[in-house]
Amino acid sequence: MVDVYLDDVFIGSVEKPREFVKTIREERRLAKLPQHLNIIFDKVFNEVYIEMSKGRARRPLIIVENGIPRLTSEKLMKLNSGEITWKELLDLGIIEYVDAAEEENCMIALYESDLTKEHTHLEVSPITILGICSSLIPYSNFGGSSRLIRGSKIQKQAIGIYSSNYLYRMDTDTSILHYSQVPVVNTFMHNIYNYKSHPAGQNVVIAMISFQGYNMQDAIILNKGSVERGFGRSSYFRPYVSEELRYSGGLTDEIVIPDKEVKGYKSEKDYRLLEQDGIVYTGANVKEDDVVIGKTSPPRFLGELEEFSIAANVRRESSTSIKQGEGGRVDNIIITENEEGNRLVQIRIRDERIPEFGDKFASRHGQKGVIGAIIPEEDVPFTARGVKPDILFSPHSIPGRMTISHLIEILAGKTGSLKGEYIDGTTFDAVPEEELRKELSKLGFRDNGTETMYNAITGEQFEAKIYIGNIYYLKLKHMVANKLHARASGRIQLLTRQPIEGRAKGGGLRIGEMEKDCFVAHGASLLLKERFDSDKTILYVCENCGMFAVHEGFKNRKYCSRCGSSVEIYPIEISYAFKLLLDELKSMLINPKLELQNRY
Repeated sequence: MVDVYLDDVFIGSVEKPREFVKTIREERRLAKLPQHLNIIFDKVFNEVYIEMSKGRARRPLIIVENGIPRLTSEKLMKLNSGEITWKELLDLGIIEYVDAAEEENCMIALYESDLTKEHTHLEVSPITILGICSSLIPYSNFGGSSRLIRGSKIQKQAIGIYSSNYLYRMDTDTSILHYSQVPVVNTFMHNIYNYKSHPAGQNVVIAMISFQGYNMQDAIILNKGSVERGFGRSSYFRPYVSEELRYSGGLTDEIVIPDKEVKGYKSEKDYRLLEQDGIVYTGANVKEDDVVIGKTSPPRFLGELEEFSIAANVRRESSTSIKQGEGGRVDNIIITENEEGNRLVQIRIRDERIPEFGDKFASRHGQKGVIGAIIPEEDVPFTARGVKPDILFSPHSIPGRMTISHLIEILAGKTGSLKGEYIDGTTFDAVPEEELRKELSKLGFRDNGTETMYNAITGEQFEAKIYIGNIYYLKLKHMVANKLHARASGRIQLLTRQPIEGRAKGGGLRIGEMEKDCFVAHGASLLLKERFDSDKTILYVCENCGMFAVHEGFKNRKYCSRCGSSVEIYPIEISYAFKLLLDELKSMLINPKLELQNRY
């Protein structure tokens, strides 16, 4: 007897498990049992599992009997003409949904030509192994799986038109690409996904050439002329929000231009952009630390003794200022109320972003890189026809990563641009490379995509033929303006006395073992002294017993709590974190001793 489980609950036993599973499947195909039921016979544990639980990933497959699929060409024609629907295919038992467990008992063919009598199912299409983002990558069957995964992730980070009503929204940390385009090389998923309504990239001319070492590794070189004509230009939006809170005792915040009597009043220059209502005007050009919403709050604590004190009744300053490293123009202001009825002011800042060194770009094939140089248009190598590429891409990025799909897209993009039509690059069903080569030859170009190019600086012809064509390039949201970070002295943590963490909070940059090696390699080893004493502290140590001594600065007295004042006591420089460690050891009843030696 074989045990049967329904959603992991034992419901009985059967004698012939294979026949039982076959019967259940037939009943499901005849629509006598629910379509979302899945069944599996586990040979190893000799158990039958029936699954009807929620949250399972299930996918459609065409049912095959004796090597012949149930979906005939006649049924396919009716489906195309709209005579029958997808749901009817399910009810007729032509297609069924299978989950990961039931798939273990299935033998699935990728193509109809592969079918044998042992096969139980046929794939609807080989592209169904990919998700939405992966199926947007053209010619992805010519690239490695790791690059395909990276390519699908990169597309999620690309800047485009994320929403057509972005002007009416207060989204955090968003960007809009000014001149986004539809790709020349696309897939069938672009039409289904309605990619035309929210494209996220631009078609560029790309040349695979090393140029003066500025595109080493993954770096790319941009043509300054292309940047000036609008390539990669975007707007960055960030909201600033402030609300008038209510406190106990009838006290409230006030959105106004703060008076000079207010505690924590800044300079008049900081409030120069505020209008009479305490809010900045639309179109104002703001820089970091400028106040955009002036606000005062009631005193934090009102004690019994302080009620009649003048100092205690002074309101404090709590305005909203532009964060460090940010700025731009005031794009929109919304004054409204929140659910609790408190006045709410939202301001959106717009900042134009022109591509600069360090901005990240990528193709759809996982070939990401940052700008290494932006060179003047007159210095960009040009072809015999006078075409100057927008991007110079390093050819050394291809062999190790084996992104052949990147190379084919350049060829397909070139053909599509010259012919003035879109090229279908759908995975497993794309326009073949041979056809692209024939078309290029007809158009008077070399069939392998290479062209003669000239050095614009010297006017000499390059000995090698350069691979040049068109590709769809994405600007990613990782811009250097959002990552730039520097700090001098500033806020520190209470416990360790080291600088706080995080760029937004004005924190420090942690230097680890590898960063230290970089400083040493650059010959900047003296910088380490400055970097590694962020929590420098001076402690007094008894030379006799090695314990911490007491130093009374006011009386200028030094003594050891164990040995008295007759012993030598020396000041030593250590990090506060080390002092904390010694204190923790003492709390574990371990007495650490500091044995002092002369420096010289």
